[in-house]
Amino acid sequence: MARLLLSLSVPVSASIVLPSSSSTSTSTARARRRGRGRVAVPATSTATATQGQEAPAFDPAAAPPFGLADIRAAIPKHCWVKDPWRSMGYVLRDVVLVLGLAAAAARLDSWLVWPLYWAAQGTMFWALFVLGHDCGHGSFSNNSNLNSVVGHILHSSILVPYHGWRISHRTHHQNHGHVDKDESWHPLPERLYKSLDSVVLMLRFRLPFPMLAYPFYLANRSPGKSGSHFHPASDLFQPSESNDVLTSTACWLAMAALLAALTFLMGPLQMLKLYFVPYWGFVMWLDFVTYLHHHGHNDKLPWYRGKEWTYLRGGLTTLDRDYGWINNIHHDIGTHVIHHLFPQIPHYHLIEATEAAKPVLGKYYREPQKSGPLPFHLLGDLVRSLRRDHYVSDTGDVVYYQTDPKLH
Repeated sequence: MARLLLSLSVPVSASIVLPSSSSTSTSTARARRRGRGRVAVPATSTATATQGQEAPAFDPAAAPPFGLADIRAAIPKHCWVKDPWRSMGYVLRDVVLVLGLAAAAARLDSWLVWPLYWAAQGTMFWALFVLGHDCGHGSFSNNSNLNSVVGHILHSSILVPYHGWRISHRTHHQNHGHVDKDESWHPLPERLYKSLDSVVLMLRFRLPFPMLAYPFYLANRSPGKSGSHFHPASDLFQPSESNDVLTSTACWLAMAALLAALTFLMGPLQMLKLYFVPYWGFVMWLDFVTYLHHHGHNDKLPWYRGKEWTYLRGGLTTLDRDYGWINNIHHDIGTHVIHHLFPQIPHYHLIEATEAAKPVLGKYYREPQKSGPLPFHLLGDLVRSLRRDHYVSDTGDVVYYQTDPKLH
């Protein structure tokens, strides 16, 4: 079973090298001249009638009539400013909450309290990950040493190898929307999909298994890709990054040793209740959020290959999500479109930056459904997507998810 779980597809994001404004505008203009390229599955937008004539249907795969520089210009300049004191304030807030929740649960030690603690602490572990994620992008501060130290502490505490994750997540941002090069929840080409046995398909598409996949992804990546986030020889990394990867793996091992010592001192049951159950809650949050930022929209969204892919077009297929009360707790990571295009923007400016960019983005921005206090509505989006978004064609420069009717 462990071997099968290792092949699951999962997520992971850090500082990226953005294309220049001029190159973006040029590539956009070229894309307009090319048109759609080869399309494996048509879009499903509906045209609206205007004065007796049908208006052209909006095509999400069409090259946008704006460039990355146009979006950047619409965002207020102060949204790019990184305040390390403010960032550290969020770290202090989250760490105090994590320690306070653990102390309260241990003191009360009631089976009426433990389930509430697990839900709350799992969410706080996820919040710690998001702050470490900002360190990886360089949006935490302009000081790379501060980013690295804080990132290692936060991510090692929840068993994530900071640099190993940071580098693979950078690959995800640089290639999002590219069928062959994306790193996070990328589509399975039809030939690869049909080569997987029924058990692996069940683990990939049947709940709750996809929501438990992140640790196995760190160890062995996704179907069709090989390598580990812990090993410097993995094809995820360049030779120059070996020391960074070794440092993060050493920090991960130190945390594992600390957890083993605490388990010996406090007992397995107490550590299970205090740490390991919340840890799996964090894993479910991570898989849930990252999956829904790239899947589950009512209309099919494109994936690209070859010259049809550009950084901008790939980023515009991401989705914002509303998580209700959780928005502030997990640092507004649901404002994902602008984050994907400009990961240098600190999380506390993402909402303002998104609002400023909306007039430029137009229909390429998909307004998220408003959530109640807790985002239960997103469970329906998750279930529907896992039932229909199975693979993409092996050919075509613009492709859409297709459904395997035999899977369900």
